[in-house]
Amino acid sequence: MSEEQKDEGEKREKLKVIIGRLHDGESVGKVKKDFDELVKDVSAEEIAAMEQALMKAGMPAEEIQRLCEVHVEVFENSLEKQGKPDKVPGHPVHTFMAENDAARESVKRLRRAAFPLLFPWSRGKAAADVVGKALIDLRKIVVHYTRKENQLFPYLEAKGFDAPSKVMWGKHDEVRALFREADEALTENDYAKLRRAVSSIAGKVSRMFFMEERILLPTALRKLEERDWIAIRRGEAAIGYAWITPGGAWDPDIAEMKLPQSADQGATQPDARRDARAEQSSESRSDLRGMDADPSDMPGALRLGEGWMTKEQIDLMLKAMPVDISFVDEHNRVLYYSDGKERIFPRSPAVIGRDVHNCHPPKSVAIVERILDAFRKREKNEAEFWIEMGGKFIHIRYFPMYGADGSYKGTLEVSQDATKIRTLQGQRRLLDWE
Repeated sequence: MSEEQKDEGEKREKLKVIIGRLHDGESVGKVKKDFDELVKDVSAEEIAAMEQALMKAGMPAEEIQRLCEVHVEVFENSLEKQGKPDKVPGHPVHTFMAENDAARESVKRLRRAAFPLLFPWSRGKAAADVVGKALIDLRKIVVHYTRKENQLFPYLEAKGFDAPSKVMWGKHDEVRALFREADEALTENDYAKLRRAVSSIAGKVSRMFFMEERILLPTALRKLEERDWIAIRRGEAAIGYAWITPGGAWDPDIAEMKLPQSADQGATQPDARRDARAEQSSESRSDLRGMDADPSDMPGALRLGEGWMTKEQIDLMLKAMPVDISFVDEHNRVLYYSDGKERIFPRSPAVIGRDVHNCHPPKSVAIVERILDAFRKREKNEAEFWIEMGGKFIHIRYFPMYGADGSYKGTLEVSQDATKIRTLQGQRRLLDWE
């Protein structure tokens, strides 16, 4: 073992001790001095690499999340001097940065709206209503987080840099939980609880600006290639944007034309897969008018268990179904999702080929693994959940799939908005289109 490797190992052990102290309840202030001493000659990216090594050694992402607050305090002064990443309008990094600028203004509005809640004599429904409107605006930041999780993180994972994304996803979920807490406080007219939730939301969202702009995005710019950013940009619309519309100065089509001819035509993540899917789709397009009765003569027809269909017909059928469908193969890779008109959960092209464990926040990974393990062992034939989300009742089910020889072939996820179905009563036997 070289001296450098030995030194890195010692630093990881010290970092593990610091995380343990945070886990045992020590405050950020108490561990900050030791952490500062440990990383005084280390870059933020190297700290992220140390965290990744700890996760590969078995430390849960939730434990490392505790370090995020310390990161901001320790690196804030040194990283401020480095400046923010700079890209032209339309580039994914520019869009993330522009959304952060809009979010900063939204945080200021929220803090101003919540100021009266500090004083018992100015608390009341009128003041809470103003806070509620400000919360609705800031809640757009969740779209920003979701796009990071579904578009940016898969490409970093493909480069072997997945620990920081898992940790950051956990911080996103903390913000999501605080928004729900604020909603409860508004419903309960609990103004003290509302003030605490608002303060925590504003603080955590603001610290996330720093982690993105000084650590995540600069690291992504160093690790990802131009072809990766082109694919990220093309998949962004599937998730959407917060506050802003991307500019057009950086156009992914023009950027692709400028790529060197000798460049690998396959992107690190889903770009090549999307090209393959497009080719398959074009192969399956055919005019079926005038065909003979025997469907086996249909151009591009596939023999199914009971019947024949073209790839195009299968795709259209799956998209038309009033449910969200996703398929994970026996190797835990997400191979398909039905991109219907009304999606329940966000999906984007970057999910294709992604390990399903990385498609969930760290706190949910153990549940995912338990379901898949039970399906592999044929211990269960269904897993079922239902949640209330945005005023809707969502029914979620997972089904294992087995081959003719009984071997496990993957898992099907089916999600449905069952809000209307739950209200049905009696019978309807006649067509009612009036």
